[in-house]
Amino acid sequence: MSADVFNDAERIIAEQLEQAHAFYGEDAKGAAPLLPILHALQHAFGYVPPQAQPLIAHALNISQAEVRGVVTFYHDFKTEPAARAVIKLCRAEACQARGCERIASHLESAHGLVAGARSHDGRIALESVYCLGNCALGPAALVGDELIGMIDEVRADALVAEARR
Repeated sequence: MSADVFNDAERIIAEQLEQAHAFYGEDAKGAAPLLPILHALQHAFGYVPPQAQPLIAHALNISQAEVRGVVTFYHDFKTEPAARAVIKLCRAEACQARGCERIASHLESAHGLVAGARSHDGRIALESVYCLGNCALGPAALVGDELIGMIDEVRADALVAEARR
């Protein structure tokens, strides 16, 4: 972690602790401010730098394992910079019944996209999610803020092509 990132992380942690103490008072001890700190770091950097985790643990007087456990439990926290484009493919039961597994297989065979990983060039990530609330129009995907229904192989190819631009 560069000195600038390190200093920014320390500043963000201190700011979040101050806000937590102002809001919670004496109850802001231990892990209470952990999620706000992680969200602030994710917002600032686009991910939670692994090197910031010991700083968080020290500031909150909790173990590094506790910090790591929370970061890895919640799928929205990233430990490396995010891909430029993220395709979130719904794999819940309704979308399974409408062919999401076929789409996932197509994305892997045609584009090398595997759920939970980035493309070879690092520009696109495929993530599995479990319900986007668009069950009637499944299989569904979310790309950025755009909810897309009735994904088929042709539409999946177009999403990948657009993400590569």
